[in-house]
Amino acid sequence: MISNIENIELSFLSLSDYKELKKTMVASYPTLPEMYWEESQIKKLIDIFPEGQVVIKVNNQIAGCALSIIVDYDLFEDGHTYDEVTGKETFSTHTNDGDRLYGIDVFIKPDFRGLRLGRRLYDYRKELAERWNLKGVAFGGRIPNYHKYKEELTPKEYIDKVRKKEIHDPVLNFQISNDFHPSKVMRNYLKGDTDSEDIAVLLEWDNVLYEKETEVPSTIKKVVRLGLVQWQMRPYKGMPELMQQIEFFVDSISGYRCDFALFPEFFMTPLMAEDNHLDPHQAIRKLADHSPVLLKKFSELAISSNINIITGSMPEIKDGNLYNVGYLCKRDGGIERYEKLHVTPDEAKIWGLQGGSSLKVFDTDCGKIGVLICYDSEFPELSRLLADEGMDILFVPFLTDTQNGYSRVRLCAQARAIENECYVAIAGSVGNLPKVHNMDMQFAQSMVFTPCDFAFPANGIKAEATPNTEMILIADVDIDLLRQLNQFGSVRNLKDRRTDLFQLKKST
Repeated sequence: MISNIENIELSFLSLSDYKELKKTMVASYPTLPEMYWEESQIKKLIDIFPEGQVVIKVNNQIAGCALSIIVDYDLFEDGHTYDEVTGKETFSTHTNDGDRLYGIDVFIKPDFRGLRLGRRLYDYRKELAERWNLKGVAFGGRIPNYHKYKEELTPKEYIDKVRKKEIHDPVLNFQISNDFHPSKVMRNYLKGDTDSEDIAVLLEWDNVLYEKETEVPSTIKKVVRLGLVQWQMRPYKGMPELMQQIEFFVDSISGYRCDFALFPEFFMTPLMAEDNHLDPHQAIRKLADHSPVLLKKFSELAISSNINIITGSMPEIKDGNLYNVGYLCKRDGGIERYEKLHVTPDEAKIWGLQGGSSLKVFDTDCGKIGVLICYDSEFPELSRLLADEGMDILFVPFLTDTQNGYSRVRLCAQARAIENECYVAIAGSVGNLPKVHNMDMQFAQSMVFTPCDFAFPANGIKAEATPNTEMILIADVDIDLLRQLNQFGSVRNLKDRRTDLFQLKKST
């Protein structure tokens, strides 16, 4: 390995580099003389796709090279040979309208191996695929040590043992360590590759940032702004005054161009003061009379203020049973309903609340979201089911009277963000209601949690409100960071689940 390195440079391949490039090829492929590219072929590649042809230079010497084309992958995905995918090395298969970057060669001169130069070339290919909005990168990878095991192992068994580190294959090991996954064994891929028995492994890397082109303008946002209402419990002179406070918060949050407004669980319970002479289970049912009016108002505000509103929760009577429900009022006029599935012992005993049965992910103009009301966030199965359906943001409206109860919600919500690789926003109420039985005091600190990895805050907290103070908390979350985390995170909680040992599914 070379020492005394002064500079390393990645640059586009130029035809003037050819003489030196040929010497590098000769040194890199001593057993594969047919792999030496002719000058006319290099010229063709540079002419049709200059961005796909790069060299890496160390101390101004060519140390390695990567050559690529763009192909319509549907023509080759089911199986192909090297001749087929390269048009018998004429590169007639290249098209700028293709959907996949196909690697036709990568090599590093032996004197420069050990410097992780190959990783730089592969990283460039990934960046190029992202820049061109391609679905990913693919190529046929050699397995040069397979000839040693061909009598005892099938290619599939050989690949499996390489992945388990039971066999060392310098090429395949390197490619797997660079996030390329084996997807198919291709026989008779490269004639003359006796070390690999003419067999190659189709290796693929998926571009998680790929966006399918459509004639309809995309409205899915990638950076989403959240507005959380930390609601102050106080006496109100009936519904009009409560509505005035709701309008204030929605107007303020929409003024900051937020995409979502999140209200707390049961934030309208100050209206129960007028029925405080009744038993608590009767008073909460009287409160349910206000729920349709609130829903209508929230839907109107969502449209007029151009914001998606998560209404926290409100009591609702259905078939004589009392439920704790909430609504997603979309800015396009759509309305979605969610239910609290687990009621606390106190809610069941004092109010007679029943647990709901509906759990689903909601499609919005900012991606897929889920909502779990308070206690539901303490049951990890629920959020995992939502994550399996593609949820990016979990909203948790909550109501807690003590710091103990708040800590349960907070700590469980933060765990949900980590284990499900999603953002979690929690919003609660503060203050006191001395004239409402069972609602006399509240404790809350609204927060936005993230996964814990390099692209996110080290402590997993994107934003936090001041405890026990009425305020609005605003935070931006980047959905693309979740996609990258899923593929390249330090740990990958969703990918690494042992589904061979356990599975989770909804009851039918």
